Amino acid sequence: MRIPLFRLFPLLALLALLAACDDTNDRLSALTGPTMGTTWSVKFTGTPSGGVPALRQNIEAALEQVNADMSTYREDATISRFNRADAGRAVTVSKDFARVLREALSISRDTDGAYDVTVGPLVNLWGFGPDPERFEPPPEADIEAARARVGWDKLKLNGDQLEQPGGVYLDLSSIAKGFAVDKVAEVLENAGIKNYLVEIGGELRAGGRKPYGQPWRIAVERPIPGVREMEKVIALKDLSIATSGDYRNFFEDDGTLYSHTIDPRTGYPVGHQLGSVTVLHSSCMVADGLATALTVLGPEKGRAFAEARELPALFIVRTDDGPEEIMTPAFRALLEAEEGEN
Repeated sequence: MRIPLFRLFPLLALLALLAACDDTNDRLSALTGPTMGTTWSVKFTGTPSGGVPALRQNIEAALEQVNADMSTYREDATISRFNRADAGRAVTVSKDFARVLREALSISRDTDGAYDVTVGPLVNLWGFGPDPERFEPPPEADIEAARARVGWDKLKLNGDQLEQPGGVYLDLSSIAKGFAVDKVAEVLENAGIKNYLVEIGGELRAGGRKPYGQPWRIAVERPIPGVREMEKVIALKDLSIATSGDYRNFFEDDGTLYSHTIDPRTGYPVGHQLGSVTVLHSSCMVADGLATALTVLGPEKGRAFAEARELPALFIVRTDDGPEEIMTPAFRALLEAEEGEN
C-alpha cells in the first residue's frame, strides 16, 4: 500500500518535531561566565521560555544585583556603604540583603558566635580579604584591636534599615555565593527549567536529573593542600551542596599553616585537624553558611552541633593515617537514599 505524499508530509513533520523535542530534553546545555571573583556555570536540559539569550541575561542580572548588594570589593555596593558609614547612621538595604543577613545572624546566634559576619576586620588583617596578602601572623596588638570591632550582636536590622554601630565591618562572603546559587536556580525555574545544576565558586545546587534520568554527581575533594584528588562522589537531586575547608586559601610561616577561616572568638585562624566540611541542604545559602560555621566549630563540636540539628554533613579530618570521613546520620541516610534510587 502506498501512502499519498500529501498525507506523508504532515506525518514526517510531526515525527521530526517529536524527535526534536526528545533531543532537546535529553541534550545537556551549558552557560558560564565570571562573577564574584570566580565563575558561574549552569547546566540544564530543556528549552527555557524566552530562549537561551534571555536566560543568560536574566542570570547575569541576578548575579549583578547580588554583587551590587554584597561585594566588599565594590565601593558602590550596599555593604561597602554600610562599612563606611558613621556610627548611628542607618543604611537602606534590599530585601535580598536583609534575607541573607537574617540567615547569617541566625547561624551566629545558634553557634554562639563561632560564625560571625562581622569578622571582616580580622579576615582583612590576616590578609584574606581586600587588604594585601600576608606571609606571617599580624602583631598581637593589631589582632586585639580588630577583635574589638567584631560582634554579630552589635548589628541592628529593622526592616530595610541596617544601623552602623560604629567601626563594624560586615562581610557576607561566607554566605553570599550560596545565596547567588539560589537566585540563579530561581531564574532557571521561572524559565521552566526543572533539570539543572548551578555552580558558583564550588557551591552547587541541583534540580531534577541529568539527561536519561541520571543523577547529578558531585565530587568532594580530598583536603590536601596543593593536590587535586577526589575523596567522595555524591549523587544530588533537588539539593544544594557547600564545602568549606582550609586547604586552598592559606599561608605558611615557620612550619605553621594559617587558614583563611578565622575564629572570631579568638581572632586567629582555626587550628584543629578538620580539613573540610560538606553540608547538604535544600538552600545553598544555608548550606554555605553552615559549612563555614561547622569548620570554625571543629570536628567534635561541629559534629555535635550538626547531629543535634539533624544536619546532613560530612567531616573530613586529617589524621596520621590520612583523611578520615565522619558522616552525620542525616548525611548517611541521604546518601543511601539517593544511591538506592540509581
